[in-house]
Amino acid sequence: MILKYFQELRSGIETKLLENPVNTNAREKYVLETAKLGTRLFSRNNKIAWCALMTPYEILNAMGITSCYVELIGGFLSSKNAVGPLITIAEQEGYPVESCAYHKGITGAMLQGMIPEPEFIIGASSPCIGGFAILENMARKFNKDLFILDVPQEETNESIKYLSDQIKNMVKFISEHTGKSLDPESLKQAVIYTNQTRKLKIEIYNLLKQIPSPANPYILRDFGFVSPVFDGTKAMVDICETFIEEFQNTINAGLCGVTGENIRLLWIQNRIQFKCSIKKTLMDEFKVNIFDDINDINWEPIDPDDPYIGFAKRMLCYPLNFNAEKKLELLLNQVKEFKIDGVINPCNWGCRQVIGIRGLINNGLKEIGIPVLNLEVDCVDSRNLAEGQVRTRLEAFLEMLSHNKRVPLSQST
Repeated sequence: MILKYFQELRSGIETKLLENPVNTNAREKYVLETAKLGTRLFSRNNKIAWCALMTPYEILNAMGITSCYVELIGGFLSSKNAVGPLITIAEQEGYPVESCAYHKGITGAMLQGMIPEPEFIIGASSPCIGGFAILENMARKFNKDLFILDVPQEETNESIKYLSDQIKNMVKFISEHTGKSLDPESLKQAVIYTNQTRKLKIEIYNLLKQIPSPANPYILRDFGFVSPVFDGTKAMVDICETFIEEFQNTINAGLCGVTGENIRLLWIQNRIQFKCSIKKTLMDEFKVNIFDDINDINWEPIDPDDPYIGFAKRMLCYPLNFNAEKKLELLLNQVKEFKIDGVINPCNWGCRQVIGIRGLINNGLKEIGIPVLNLEVDCVDSRNLAEGQVRTRLEAFLEMLSHNKRVPLSQST
C-alpha cells in the first residue's frame, strides 16, 4: 500500500512536469523528491537505514544510502487516514494508549510487515525517548545493529567534541554494515550543498515575514521537519531556489499567499497530519496565515573540510533539543520577527515536549501580549479529534485576536 502510493505520486508529478515543464512549482518539486525517497525506501531494492530525526543525513546521502526517520512515515500514514487500525494493533500488543500516536502507528505498521528491513538503525537520545524506544524495538524486530547518538542538551566545547566524536564513529559503523567507505570529496560536496540550502532557507523565511506573506499555510507545512532528510543534495538546493523565485514573483506582482490575510499564527511543533476541515476554516473563513516554529535556521555554516564539529553544533541547537528556557527564547524571537498575533500550541497526546512546557510558554508570551491557545489534540489519530469542539475554541480565539487588533474579523458567508 505504501509503495504503491509513492509510485503513483511520483508518476503523476513526473508526467505533469513532462507535459508542462515551464510551470513547475516548488511544492511539486518538493513532493516529487519525497515521493522518490518513499519509492526507494519501500521498493525493498535498496540499502536503507531507519534513523532518528536529528541524524546528519549528509553522511548517509554522500554514501548513497537511502535513509529516513520513522516519524515521517507515521505522519504519512496519518495523512492517508491509514494509521488508526495500526495504532489499535500496537495497543493490542501492549503499547500504552497514552503514548505518542506517531510511534504507535509506525509500530503497528512494523508488526504488520509493512516496514522494509534496514541494513542498520541509527537512534538518538534527542528529541524524545519515545522515538528512541521505537528504534530499539525495530532493532530487535529485524535483529539489526543499533548505533546510538547520545546528544547533550547544553552546548559547550566538551559537549561539541563529545558529539562530533560519536558522529565520526557513526561513519565507521555505517561502513562496517554496508561495505561502503565515505569518500571525503563526496562528503565535502554534500556539506557545500547543505550550506547553500541553509543560505537559501534563510532567504525563504525572510520572504515569509512580508506582510502579507507570499506563502499560504500549506506550502511550507512541516518543511523544517521533512527537508533535513535531503540535506547534502543538489535536489534540495534546487527546491529552495524555486521557492524563492515563486515567493519573490508573488511579492513583485502584489499578490499574497492568503487573500485578505488578517491573522498571523505561530504553530508550535506538531501540525495536524490528517485531513480535517479545521485547516480550511482557518485560511478560507478567517483569513489566517500560519507559520511553523520549526521552519527556522539557528545554526552556523558547516566547514566542508572538517564537518563533524559543525554537524554536532547543528544537532545541539536544533529546537527540539532545547531546554524550556531556550525554547521560549526562540518562540519570542519568532513572534517578533513574523509579527505574530497569536500562538497555537497543539498539545499532542503522548508528546511530553510541548505539554510539559506549556505553562512556561503561556507565561512568557503573555508578558509580551501574545495570547496562546493550548489545543489538547491528537495530531496523528483522527479518531481522537472532537472537530466541532476544537473549531469552537479556535473561533473564540480568533475573535479575541481580531478584537485585540481592533479590526473586524473577515469571515466568508
